[in-house]
Amino acid sequence: MTNAKITFAKGIGFRKELNRRVAAYFESENISPRDNPAMYLKTTILLGWIVSAWMLVVFAPLSGWMRLVGCVFLAFGMAGFVFNVGHDANHGGYSNHNYINRVLGLTYDFMGLSSYLWRYRHNVLHHTYTNISGHDVEIDGDGWLRMYPHQDYHWYHRFQHLYIWFVYCFVPLYWSYCDVDLVLRKGKYHEHNIPKLNRLEKITLFGFKLVWVGYVIGIPLAIGFTPLQVLLGVLVTFMTYGLVINVVFMMAHVVDSAEFLTPTTQTERIEDEWAIWQVRSTVDFAPTNQFINWYVGGLNYQVIHHLFPQVCHIHYPKMAKVVAEVCQEFGVEYKVYGTFADVLSANYYWLKTLGRAPEPVKLARS
Repeated sequence: MTNAKITFAKGIGFRKELNRRVAAYFESENISPRDNPAMYLKTTILLGWIVSAWMLVVFAPLSGWMRLVGCVFLAFGMAGFVFNVGHDANHGGYSNHNYINRVLGLTYDFMGLSSYLWRYRHNVLHHTYTNISGHDVEIDGDGWLRMYPHQDYHWYHRFQHLYIWFVYCFVPLYWSYCDVDLVLRKGKYHEHNIPKLNRLEKITLFGFKLVWVGYVIGIPLAIGFTPLQVLLGVLVTFMTYGLVINVVFMMAHVVDSAEFLTPTTQTERIEDEWAIWQVRSTVDFAPTNQFINWYVGGLNYQVIHHLFPQVCHIHYPKMAKVVAEVCQEFGVEYKVYGTFADVLSANYYWLKTLGRAPEPVKLARS
């Protein structure tokens, strides 16, 4: 039921103990959850990556093939910035100062995606109702994909484990269109009304859409690229970017070991406190892979992120040890895939499984 009211059981002390031990960790190490020099350095590296790649693609005297390689390099830089800086900032986890988080959060708008709508869809709906159908928009798929067991089945879902990689490529451009459609016409995700944008928020949303068109299309055309060259560059860049960000964001929730809930009554009660449901509906992956730890901005520690979204991701590897201990004490399974290949394989086979037509319900004879 898309309009079902979701309630969680009264706390049993799990979240309280998590908060106590994590706070004790920061105090004992004499470090801040936000505003960390390591994060500033990472921001500088990623910003330099994006700016240099864009200038190389647009202004350097490169051959056509080298320019396309540059587009791919730019796309990976954009994805890295979104994972690390934009994501933390839009959660309020980058800085103790709200204005810094808001300014850095606007990098989403600069890349074509409304940070205002993203914060509502992701921070509110996804983080509150993780893997709960009708509420968590990020496991919906708009009918193209079937990501949880009770989702409507269509014949083409049998191929979704193959075509999903192509769908991922177009998600950023699709979202850019949906932002406008949501504000001007639709006004809600499922049955959740989007908080009304004030004048400044509307100016920001539509203004940055124009900025995006200007530097992505306008500047290349103005300096002499043909419309076909610009189209090819945009597609290569944003399709690569879409593939990278969606693969990473989906790994932690769309697997068979993560739990899903489809409400069946007007009021659905989950017999766990909210924090335990976050652990049940989420997985971590590749915790010892140093490159992934650096590049994906802690999104491989998705359980930690869901429990502490307002803490900078550079602390997640150390916090994971604390969370694992508390989970063990409370009998809560903390699911971790050892490698990126393991979780990618799990995601692939989960989608393949859900692509099979559901078994028809057999009615008992009277």
